[in-house]
Amino acid sequence: MKAIDRVLKARDKDRPKITDYIDNVFTDFFEQKGDLLGKDDASIYGGIALFHGQPVTVLGHRKGNDVSENVICNFGMPGPEGYRKALRLMKQAEKFNRPIITFVDTPGAYPGLEAEMYGISQAISGNLAAMSTLKVPVITIVTGEGSSGGALGIAVANKVYMLENAVYSVLSPEGFASILWHDSAKRDEAAEAMKLTAADLLEFGVIDGIISERGIELSVVNETDEVKNYSRLYSRVDKQIATALKELSKLGAEELAKDRFNKFRSFDEAYLKVDASARMENV
Repeated sequence: MKAIDRVLKARDKDRPKITDYIDNVFTDFFEQKGDLLGKDDASIYGGIALFHGQPVTVLGHRKGNDVSENVICNFGMPGPEGYRKALRLMKQAEKFNRPIITFVDTPGAYPGLEAEMYGISQAISGNLAAMSTLKVPVITIVTGEGSSGGALGIAVANKVYMLENAVYSVLSPEGFASILWHDSAKRDEAAEAMKLTAADLLEFGVIDGIISERGIELSVVNETDEVKNYSRLYSRVDKQIATALKELSKLGAEELAKDRFNKFRSFDEAYLKVDASARMENV
């Protein structure tokens, strides 16, 4: 499958949303709202839940299930209030020693004038710094699009997994093509060059594993309609989270923070190796 095909699958409006994962993987979810400065950003959804009886904090990007919800959730593009809310929930989780599970699905943070005015860059960078030092396990699953700092703002994790048809990159293929070739129509070529698929990123060591999307069944609603049954996918996500939590439970608070820091610091070395290899090929 071509990279652009993965991109289109990642953007499919019928893919499970964070609300679906919370309903099918966790129990007793209690939503928490607000950034403590007077505003709630619906594009970040999160709260406290139970995972196999264990209290956890779960949060992620929310795009909505229809046009009206899309608008309310700003199509999954958080503003600074959203990232401040996410940080509030994560710091609360650290205080009460709860593991943090995040779900990434965003085309990027909201790029509007209002977001810049109220500190979107500061909010995201503050999350990156704070997540680097959290003393509880952090697990991230990229379920759809994972673009730019808008994704990374809740994805500095000990373990990062991607669904088979998810993508994770510094920007969209259209944006890449517009910058490099001044032609967004070259998105297909850009997608191949960006190495943004789960298989690519596993090879580079950016992620820790791929969650298969194969075997999704169709359930008959009536004589004319069918819907996809994602129960197998939810089961795989459940299993992956359980495995990761068991592994991370062996680490102490300081070790968790150090593990996360070293993980992301090692990307410099991986990038240099890839960059050197590319230069050699062009000689």
